[in-house]
Amino acid sequence: MLFLGASFGYARDMENSDIPAGNAVETEETIPSRRRMLALGAVGVSAALTIRPAFAQTAVSVMNCQIPIPGATGAGKYIDTAGKLVPPGTKGAFPGSPRPFTGEEVKRAFRGQTLPGTTYNQSQAYLQYIRRLQAGQSGFTCFASITTPR
Repeated sequence: MLFLGASFGYARDMENSDIPAGNAVETEETIPSRRRMLALGAVGVSAALTIRPAFAQTAVSVMNCQIPIPGATGAGKYIDTAGKLVPPGTKGAFPGSPRPFTGEEVKRAFRGQTLPGTTYNQSQAYLQYIRRLQAGQSGFTCFASITTPR
């Protein structure tokens, strides 16, 4: 790959070594040499190998993202069974979670497990709250990323 950025005269001669000597000047820009084609192929392969780990890193960060219940705007409020914020002490409602849940925990809860540290009914109320999240609310981006198919 040294010859991609090299400005040495012999590198240019080596690139065109497979073009007949009589046509080297007129076809220099129209017919890529074998070396140039191999170099471009190598660059393409390295780009593909570089992108793949980025997707893996994104998947890991999605599983580590957090969803607070309730978000900062609903601090101190309770969550009813429909997932709506209600005043503290409302009958049948649950206090907010003392800690945010990770994307992985929420994903497992959507598959049938309960959220860590919650009862079944409390977990269901929290999941309803999460389903009702909208753009701009804390945790919405995390929720959207775990529910969007890849």
